[in-house]
Amino acid sequence: MSYGRVDGSVSKTRVCIFAIVLMSIGICIGILLGYLIGYSVHSESTNESCGAACNEPDDDISKRLMSSMNTANIRHYLSVLTENPHLAGTSADKYTAEYIQSTWLEQGFDSADIHSYDVLLSYPDEDNPNLVQILNDDDTVNYTCSDMEESLRPEDEHPEMVKQFNAYSAAKMAKGDLVYVNYARVSDFDTLESVAPHVNLTGKILIARYGRLFRGNKVLNAQNRGAIGMILYSDPADYGSNDDNAKEYPDDWWLPGTGAQRGNLHVSDYKGDVLTPGYPANSYMVRIDEEDSPLPDIPVQPIGYDDALIFLRELGGDIAPESWQGGLNISYRIGPGFTNPNRSVQMDIHTSRERRLTYNTIGFIRGQVEPDRYVIVGNHHDAWIYGSVDPSSGTASMLEISNAFGLLLKDGWRPRRSIIFCSWGAEEYGLIGSTEWVEEFVKNLGARSIAYLNVDQSVNGDWYMRAKASPLLFQAIFSAAKKVDDPSDPSKSVYDVWLERNPDFLNPVPYVSNLGSGSDFAPFMYRIGVPGADIRYTYSRSLGISSYPAYHSAYETLYLMETYIDPGFKYHLAVSRVWAELTRDIAEAIIIPFNCNDYTSRLVESIDKLKKDYETDMAQHGITFSDIDSAMINFTNAARDLHVRIDGMIKNDAMAIRAVNDQLMNVERAFIDPLGLPDRKFLRHIVFAPSSTNSYSSATFPGIVDAMFKIDEDSDQDGRWKVVEEQMSVAAFTIQSASTTMADYQM
Repeated sequence: MSYGRVDGSVSKTRVCIFAIVLMSIGICIGILLGYLIGYSVHSESTNESCGAACNEPDDDISKRLMSSMNTANIRHYLSVLTENPHLAGTSADKYTAEYIQSTWLEQGFDSADIHSYDVLLSYPDEDNPNLVQILNDDDTVNYTCSDMEESLRPEDEHPEMVKQFNAYSAAKMAKGDLVYVNYARVSDFDTLESVAPHVNLTGKILIARYGRLFRGNKVLNAQNRGAIGMILYSDPADYGSNDDNAKEYPDDWWLPGTGAQRGNLHVSDYKGDVLTPGYPANSYMVRIDEEDSPLPDIPVQPIGYDDALIFLRELGGDIAPESWQGGLNISYRIGPGFTNPNRSVQMDIHTSRERRLTYNTIGFIRGQVEPDRYVIVGNHHDAWIYGSVDPSSGTASMLEISNAFGLLLKDGWRPRRSIIFCSWGAEEYGLIGSTEWVEEFVKNLGARSIAYLNVDQSVNGDWYMRAKASPLLFQAIFSAAKKVDDPSDPSKSVYDVWLERNPDFLNPVPYVSNLGSGSDFAPFMYRIGVPGADIRYTYSRSLGISSYPAYHSAYETLYLMETYIDPGFKYHLAVSRVWAELTRDIAEAIIIPFNCNDYTSRLVESIDKLKKDYETDMAQHGITFSDIDSAMINFTNAARDLHVRIDGMIKNDAMAIRAVNDQLMNVERAFIDPLGLPDRKFLRHIVFAPSSTNSYSSATFPGIVDAMFKIDEDSDQDGRWKVVEEQMSVAAFTIQSASTTMADYQM
């Protein structure tokens, strides 16, 4: 019985086991089928999404983009932009911003918005003209400078033309003897101390010629040496022709004797609104007191060289050095004072400082694959008067580029990444519009921006294309320039002519200079580490001029541009095509077209220059380049390995593409130090920055260069050399840190 009971139990158990096995097999088959079906669906989904994410750009888009642009459109845009003066903070400034907004909406942008900022600007007093005068000993007026250019073409006249002034000058009266200080560079003051040590600048009014140095630095240098006022003028040696038969505007492009250069004196490291440093100038932002801002304490006024001649030919004192002799038909003397000791100079300046609104116009083209990655295109729209070169030539080019992109949008095309078009306000007052926008959206832009592509002036000459850029962008600029015919010789590309006329003597490519701080790329590059570029077609350096002659004067008109600088607008079209192609390439390429090896080369060149200038002095204080050299080896290897890895990538993995693009985006950002440069905390790029002695020019490894500047004259030698040591270690750390951003997912 018991046995029989055992047999029955075993039989039931076997049945249960068999059922469980069958059930398990069924479950496994179900899971397998589900997996296979899911894998198939996932694969199809992945392939489908990667089909958009991994497709190479269509070459036909590039051809369609560039062929759709034409000179007639550019000329039309420039004629509209130069019809009226449009100084920042005026009703014309707002009208220009609104015109650009409506144009972009008509062209088919996804959106176009206007962002206003309440900022400190500056204007001459229409009721109390700025006066620069020669006084007799009884204080009667002997001579008064003009405060407005002579009207040479009736068509150029306009009631809203602003009189000659320097923005942010102190509103003060100053009276004293005059001293000529050449360009008012630090080196000029050193020369003056050497050749005329008896000349004391305290309590003097200085006269200096424009050029070679940002005007704000000239004033700062003068102020630091005790000057009580400053007169600036455009010398014919810097803004005229060496040809005695050359003609002046309106018969050629050379500056007439009544032409005066307007411009701002905003010399602080925090470009942007001086009352809200580091933060956007919105209505809710607390502002610092104006007296705490870094604006000049002395009166400053620009004049034409006809007026300057009256002052300079009466100067007494020693003959100025040969290198200080300008283009006026006189023997330049230093002073102080006039040959008639009973005469003096008086400045009575009423330039105001007042808060007004300025306007940015921001246009958006949404990307279809990576809409959260931004390629930013920029130019400012404010001008001192008509601004046919600066900035309206660039604005006209930008509007033609946006029109070309709009035509593609209407045909159903979309870029891989988003393109943001930016028309900035109040650039002429110190990069205000762009800086305020970066400050307002710093987190978003810092995380999502790929590059900032600027054209301030599209054309100021017809010799070759000039480029300033982060090294990451060199190859992309070259590639775009190779696709565009040069106007001077259609059998050659813009690249070919550029290479012939401005070669890089260290490399077999055209020369690309480092970025300074002359335009709106500065807050992107130096605040948040977004690689920037600025391109234009320019004149030959053999002319020996400091800028195009009519710079910031009343003679910068449409007539000047279409008659003398770019008749037919062929050079505008060439720059527009290069700019458009560069934008398209970065917006569409699967792998962002950055080249880290070029960064390596520029770093090596920069370090070699540091060694040439300072290595011997540093060694005497126990400071060497060994750590920087070691970091550079790692950076060089990391850059090379990254590009080898990119070249070997099979571009069918959307996540791998995204990962390597993020690495490329982080290279420039890796050179940002959140603490900023010593005494210039709003400049945070360790490798590139504006020079501390000339905001227009660039300095490489600025922390080291600033620390070494005139170090032997510092009374605190131990403290100064400690700063040098600190900056050397910061440079080594930053280069090493940048190399890790390029490593293959390893620390």
